[in-house]
Amino acid sequence: MADIIDLTRLGLTTQVAARLRTMLIEGRIAPGAKLNERELSEALHVSRTPLREAIKMLAIEGLVDLLPNRGAVAVKLSETDVMHSFELLGMLEGFAGELAAQRITEPELAELRAKHYEMLACFARRDLSGYYRLNAQIHAGINDAAKNPVFGNTYRAVNARVQSLRFRTNQDETDWKRAVGEHEQMIEALAARDGAALRQILQLHLAHKRDTVLALMRAGAVYADTRR
Repeated sequence: MADIIDLTRLGLTTQVAARLRTMLIEGRIAPGAKLNERELSEALHVSRTPLREAIKMLAIEGLVDLLPNRGAVAVKLSETDVMHSFELLGMLEGFAGELAAQRITEPELAELRAKHYEMLACFARRDLSGYYRLNAQIHAGINDAAKNPVFGNTYRAVNARVQSLRFRTNQDETDWKRAVGEHEQMIEALAARDGAALRQILQLHLAHKRDTVLALMRAGAVYADTRR
């Protein structure tokens, strides 16, 4: 007889993973820090079983490293890791933009517009957490509109490792305003079905993110691990 899947526990694990993901992205669990199971189980009011399963999910996503004799540790990237990751992300997002411009449906475009307006409202309130959540959904929506699930899985795996760093790039007002302007251009290019323009703005957007991340790392404003 096939094993019966405990859907209740599965749902709890997903919820715990979502809360841990937010803590990691927003830096409430510092890069390089060990995930203390006792403290986290108390803070999240869950037993260690769903917590451990959630940690395994985040390890698969690339937000957590499982290290021998250390357990789970929040991912910490070197400058070289960051440059390589953003280099690949630029290629992936640019290609996704070209495909999305060809394949996006009107309902999908309308949904992305709605999320964009919600994101602008978060920007007006300076709600960085809400802004980043919607920002990530917009980028994911563009990738979904490309309608290539194999490609999408590759993108998500690479993007996961730099999510916490991307979150920090909007803490500077000038950089944040520029990012909002770039998102306006993304929506315009999508609506015009202009794949070449969307590729260009997505790659420029990622280059700006990369440069800001590297500047913050070198200034010590985010963790500094300058292995070459």
